[in-house]
Amino acid sequence: MKAVLARGLPGLLIALTLAALVALTAATPHAQATTDVGTVAAALRESPVYVDPAASAQLSPTDAGALAKKIEKADKPIFVAVLPADFPTQNLFQNLRTATGITGLYAIRLGDRFDARADSSVMSRTAVQNLVTSVQGETTKTQLNDFTDRALPNMGGSAPATWGNDTGSGGVSTSALIAVAAVVVAGGAGAYTLVRRNRHRRAQEQQEALDKLRVVVDEDITAFGEELDRLDFHPAEAGADDTMRADYERALDAYEQAKSNMAAAQRPEDVRGVTQSLEDGRFSLAVLAARREGRPIPERRAPCFFDPRHGPSVADATWTPAGGASREVPVCAADRARLADGADPAIREVETDYGRRPYWDAGPAYGPWAGGYFGGGLLPGLLVGTLLGSIMSSPSYAADYGSGYGDFGGAGYDGGDVSGADFEPGDFGGGFGDGGGGDFGGGGDFGGGF
Repeated sequence: MKAVLARGLPGLLIALTLAALVALTAATPHAQATTDVGTVAAALRESPVYVDPAASAQLSPTDAGALAKKIEKADKPIFVAVLPADFPTQNLFQNLRTATGITGLYAIRLGDRFDARADSSVMSRTAVQNLVTSVQGETTKTQLNDFTDRALPNMGGSAPATWGNDTGSGGVSTSALIAVAAVVVAGGAGAYTLVRRNRHRRAQEQQEALDKLRVVVDEDITAFGEELDRLDFHPAEAGADDTMRADYERALDAYEQAKSNMAAAQRPEDVRGVTQSLEDGRFSLAVLAARREGRPIPERRAPCFFDPRHGPSVADATWTPAGGASREVPVCAADRARLADGADPAIREVETDYGRRPYWDAGPAYGPWAGGYFGGGLLPGLLVGTLLGSIMSSPSYAADYGSGYGDFGGAGYDGGDVSGADFEPGDFGGGFGDGGGGDFGGGGDFGGGF
């Protein structure tokens, strides 16, 4: 993953220093006379809602404050700007995102027109388009609140650590400038507190998820160890050759690697490497068993979908989850026979708050576990229509549990992180109206470079 500049203390101090300098400039009579992107960005680094003085009739200070509190309470990186109709529009979204330097969802009401853009790690472009379209034609207050209410459940990331200072809806307040300057001057302690505000909550959630996974993965490791014992292979036994010994060595190495990786796991996504090692080891055992018995070497296939402990699959079979569509899933010989007889397969169940459930209905933490067994490219098709598949297809999943699951996730900075100018410009490009269509595509400057 790219290095995140402001995740460390020095980066945050730099960001705060720049914010203070820009905000102090904006506070002077000369700067307030002509609002520019830098002024808007400085305000949005301190509060989720900015109302330009020239557009103050569109959204009252009370309404702007209520909207800001709603966003802050939800702990999501939504940035809302209300600007006058004649505000310069050339590359406005891209320039604002660059100046703000924070990953998030950016919504702009410009005169009576509205559009939005977002980093893909926070919300997909399609989702942004649909949200923008859904609020076209509404009054400013209704539009911004409806957009926010519909966006919050569908976006990833957390609020930036720089929010929470005392700001007004029309710009940066004097108290906010004093607070920022004090943090810059005071240095480490205050900045560290800001950085850790949202990380602490996420760390707690990840630890709880890892604790759940640890129980399941320990069962997997134990089961694989029992398979090694049952095989009862001895490198010096009659008929053993170097290829068999190499297969056995790979299986032993995978077993030890899985134990070592699980002991070192710090986050749920670390489990993916553990189950990948177990799958590698099981295939090595299957190859070794075939050599000893004089059978053809099996092809490398995904493990049994219903329970990876069953070992490598032997075929694909049609399966229909409850309430979902039919799909082909890899199955072991025993489950293939069960399905052919009209019986239920032997499904891997795990403990949940609602009793034992199949792993695909047990919660988001099992995404990395399944990803190690089935890989990124195969997993989306297998899980479509299941609870886990639905969760992994949401924009917030990659931020909380890692990425790399085919169509399920992306990569890069989490929502709310300070990335500076390090972002995908395509997420913020296009003409005003490309973000959601609506009734103002192609209008003057808005149609070309917003």
